[in-house]
Amino acid sequence: MKAARLHARRDIRVEDVPEPSPGPGQVKLRNAFAGICGSDLHVYFEPELVGYGLAPHPLTGAMPPQILGHEFSGTVVELGAGVGSVRVGDRAAVYPTYSCGTCAACLAGQVNACRLIGFHGLTSDGGGMAEYTTVTADRLHVLPAEVDLRMGALVEPMAVAWHAVAKSRVRPGQAALIAGAGPIGLGLWFALRARGVERVLLSEPSAARREVARALGAVTVSPVTDDLPGAVASLTRGGGVDVAFDAAGVAPAFAAAVGSLVPGGRCVIVAMHERGLDFNPSLLVGGETELIGSLAYLPGDFVAVIAAMAAGHYHAEGWIEVAPIDDVVAAIGRLSQGQAMKILIEVA
Repeated sequence: MKAARLHARRDIRVEDVPEPSPGPGQVKLRNAFAGICGSDLHVYFEPELVGYGLAPHPLTGAMPPQILGHEFSGTVVELGAGVGSVRVGDRAAVYPTYSCGTCAACLAGQVNACRLIGFHGLTSDGGGMAEYTTVTADRLHVLPAEVDLRMGALVEPMAVAWHAVAKSRVRPGQAALIAGAGPIGLGLWFALRARGVERVLLSEPSAARREVARALGAVTVSPVTDDLPGAVASLTRGGGVDVAFDAAGVAPAFAAAVGSLVPGGRCVIVAMHERGLDFNPSLLVGGETELIGSLAYLPGDFVAVIAAMAAGHYHAEGWIEVAPIDDVVAAIGRLSQGQAMKILIEVA
């Protein structure tokens, strides 16, 4: 079967590999679409900076070459022994994370914060950028008729944003600021709207990304050329937002997010920061500001996103592109240069 495999830094090859067979408790999927994630860009351009491939993964034992694709959807084509929870023909999104089950985070129910966390399609055998893969049946989230396979591949990144919005404890009628209009920033916007939060301001320096967000219906502002504090004041009648999200991962965005809050407001950091911040925690004291980190998602976030998709709160028009698997390297290059918002690799 055809698969996109990462061999080493800047070395992805679309090549023929053996087709997998499901073991007991597993299902075989004919993959449909797989999203290219920021994590894929990191391991492609700078794997040494994130320690990728230096040793076998402690949970999965995987080493490169690795089939990529941890944001993906597919159709069940074969069942392993003992599988009764899904049927051949079911269409599904795949919950890709592996957790140890024994660390403090796992024992507390925070499997998304497992210290040994792994991802199918990043640090495991198999992945979504291949014609077929096998996973345990409990990883499948069957898609309702209203959610197609293209949207199914977006469940994973949208669950990242949904989890962050849930952690913010935002309520309908409150106001929110999103710093960063990449795929996760747009996912935050979709999630807020789906949860009844109407007053949302999206801050983004890239004119191209602002244009995409505006076409979706978002209210946008440039933190560089516009008056961001004035835009926040206009949105909130002179107050501040109740919650702010750092989906940019740069110091100015974080500072703007914290500075936009009302007393008692909450800032949720979704983005990974490559550089540390020169930050005085006393800035949080005067307003009793909460600072919250949000990592990945839990299975319940997949369920919630799929339900919101079925209810019509998400769509892919205007910000999603589809490319064939043979063009995966070119697609990574376009994303790294800011020439696309989100690209799904079509493998079916």
